[in-house]
Amino acid sequence: MSTPGNGSVLERARALVREVAKFGAVGGLGVLVNLGVFNLIRNTTDLQVVRASVIATVVAIATNYIGFRYFAYRDRAKSGRTRELVLFAAFSAIGLVIENGVLYTATYGFGWDGPVATNVFKFIGIGTATVFRFWSYRTWVFKALPVPADASAAPPASAAEPMPEPAPLPRPERRPEPLPAPEPANN
Repeated sequence: MSTPGNGSVLERARALVREVAKFGAVGGLGVLVNLGVFNLIRNTTDLQVVRASVIATVVAIATNYIGFRYFAYRDRAKSGRTRELVLFAAFSAIGLVIENGVLYTATYGFGWDGPVATNVFKFIGIGTATVFRFWSYRTWVFKALPVPADASAAPPASAAEPMPEPAPLPRPERRPEPLPAPEPANN
């Protein structure tokens, strides 16, 4: 994940699969948080659908940032946290508009506002925004660390030279024979 474009096609494909899996794990937790908070608000308050959805999305965004920074993209550049947070917030806000735009259109444009319909369109909105978020986070927010010039030209250490033999284990020293027990004194 930390190589921006070097390596064979197979290595890059494997790195992308690992990245998508980690992004999906964090995102899956975010979806559960998002839908859970959304349904909790909808069933316990009189807030309108899209307002409840926006609140749920903001809670999920906060959860996702922690997961992305400390799990999915933990090997990415960590300098410039302020820049990272600003970009994350900006791209998350765009994702929020995409996600809730789908729900808004379904609810107010087509009148599909039943409990099942709102959850279905909320989920569709999350999926649509996820594609945008994946691209933007990996491209702009959590940038890959550059590979040093000399490291990209040299073959991996395992291919260039064999692994050295392990050092022999130290032999235990021989213990001296125990002294014979002293004979009892006859006085």
